[in-house]
Amino acid sequence: MTDLRTGRVVRVDAKVCHVEVDGEVLLASPRGSLFEELEGRKNPIAVGDLVEISLDGDPVGIERVLERRNYLGRRASSHDPREQVLVANVDQLFVVGSLAQPGFSSNRTDRILAACCWHEIPAHLVLNKIDLAREGELGRIRATYEAIPIDVIETCAKDGRGVDELAAAMAGKVSVFYGASGAGKSTLLNRMQPGLDIREGKVSKYWKAGRHTTSHSQLHALDSGGWAIDTPGIRVFRLHELRRCDVRDLFPDFEPFQTNCKFPNCTHDHEPDCAVFDAVDAEELAASRYSSYLEMLEEVDPETALDEDAPPSDDE
Repeated sequence: MTDLRTGRVVRVDAKVCHVEVDGEVLLASPRGSLFEELEGRKNPIAVGDLVEISLDGDPVGIERVLERRNYLGRRASSHDPREQVLVANVDQLFVVGSLAQPGFSSNRTDRILAACCWHEIPAHLVLNKIDLAREGELGRIRATYEAIPIDVIETCAKDGRGVDELAAAMAGKVSVFYGASGAGKSTLLNRMQPGLDIREGKVSKYWKAGRHTTSHSQLHALDSGGWAIDTPGIRVFRLHELRRCDVRDLFPDFEPFQTNCKFPNCTHDHEPDCAVFDAVDAEELAASRYSSYLEMLEEVDPETALDEDAPPSDDE
């Protein structure tokens, strides 16, 4: 009889997974049958997955992926329509945005927050490198995202400001760190958990952008009893199989205004008497959020762009 054990995937390499079982990390190879049941997904296993492994063989084999309570996924690439699962079974996600070197990207932040909304993962925003913020910038960005509303934590990994608050929010939970390369994800984790020794990247002075030092997602145990997943800085993030009628629901700060639109299923793109557009025009809704929304709306695949939930045209 096969001896099956349950473990948690802490890292995924090209051909093997690192699986923590009863405090020991084992190298395990996914069975071929897992690749036959992908159903439109690129990868059968992600960091955070709970799996059953067979201890027979060398390396040991992953027999089954247990049902996920949630996951974060995206379209694999512009040329690959399959879904790439990035992490699974998480309690929360922290979007780490740098205020300088590299500068804050509202578009990238809004995309990740929309993905969290899509996958029903609680999200927080970490504004890092507050020591480099321009006058008025910190308050403006904070006000934009607290209006969603989400929690905003201000940090400076260099001098430790906000790190204790961030660590307290992560205690006892499985947390994902997501953001651009160079935003300071690894530095913050190293500051919170001495001894992790995650490689930290430097920012190019010429490009003002971070270099990829984290090449794979990895789950790290914390002394607080929780887990932290450090992820690579992905430049392009598009949700998988998103329809036009879904996009507006991923921006909860639109909701108080869109109930006053002329059409109940208004896309806030071209329709007359759009209360969301009016709110942006009146500076009651952040223009940066509306810009991110329009960009995501334009990217929806043509096959799903027109559906039965589309609002009537101006001619109707």
